[in-house]
Amino acid sequence: MILSLYTAAAGMSAQQFHIDTISNNLANVNTTAYKRVRPEFQDLLYLSVRRPAAPATPVGLDVGLGVYPAASQTIFQQGDIQHTENPLDVAISGPGFFVVRGPSGEVYYTRDGSFKRDAAGTLVTSDGYRVEVAGARLLPDPENVSISRDGRLTYMDPDNRENEVDAGSLVVVQFDNPAGLEKVGHNLYRASAASGAANRSLAGVSLEQGYLEASNVRAVEEMIGLITAQRAYELNSKAVQASDELLSIVNNLRR
Repeated sequence: MILSLYTAAAGMSAQQFHIDTISNNLANVNTTAYKRVRPEFQDLLYLSVRRPAAPATPVGLDVGLGVYPAASQTIFQQGDIQHTENPLDVAISGPGFFVVRGPSGEVYYTRDGSFKRDAAGTLVTSDGYRVEVAGARLLPDPENVSISRDGRLTYMDPDNRENEVDAGSLVVVQFDNPAGLEKVGHNLYRASAASGAANRSLAGVSLEQGYLEASNVRAVEEMIGLITAQRAYELNSKAVQASDELLSIVNNLRR
C-alpha cells in the first residue's frame, strides 16, 4: 500500500507536468512561429518480487514504481503561412532559422520574421535585436524594400528609380538536431551541444516576403490532451484515497 501511494503520487506529478506543458502550448496558440512542445514519459524502476524461472514459474512478479517526465520535445513542424501585407515580415518555408544578435552581441536563432527597421535603418526584431544580414547596408523606407525567396534584400535608389541597390542577404541557418536547441524566450533559441553547430544553408528553404509563420499548435488536439491528462490525474488521486482508506482499516484492526 505504501508503494501504491508512491506510485500514484508520481503519476500525479507527471500529469501535472503534462498539464503545464499543454497550458503553455495553448497560451502560445497565436504566437508567431511558436513550436508546440510534446512531453515524453518513462516508467520508473520495478520492484521484483519474484523473478521468472521457467518452466516452474514462466513469468515473474514485479511491482512498478510509477512514471516520470523524461523529456519535453519541441516539434518543429511547419506552421501555416499567413499573409500580413507588411513588407518587412518574412516567413521561412522549410527547416531554417534567422540569426539575430542580442544587446551584448550574443547569437540567437528564431523563426519569427516580424522584422522592423530602426531609426538608423538597421533590420531588427520586435525587441530591437539586430538581424544578421550578410553584406548589410542601411535600409530606406520599408515600402521600398524587396526580399527574394533566397533572402536577398534590394531597394530602388531614391535618386535613380531605375537603379536597384543590393542591401545584402538575410542569414539563414539549419541544425542537424533542431529539437536540441535551448529555448530562451522571446521566440529565440540558442545553440547547444545537442543541437550541433549552425550550418548556413538554404537547402529546402525559401523565404516569403509579406508573410509570417503561425504557431503549429492545434487547439483541438491540445484540448483533447488536456482532458486526458486531467482524467489521469483524477484517477491517480483516487488511487491515493483508496490506499489511504486501506491503511486506515489496517490501523483500526486492533481496536
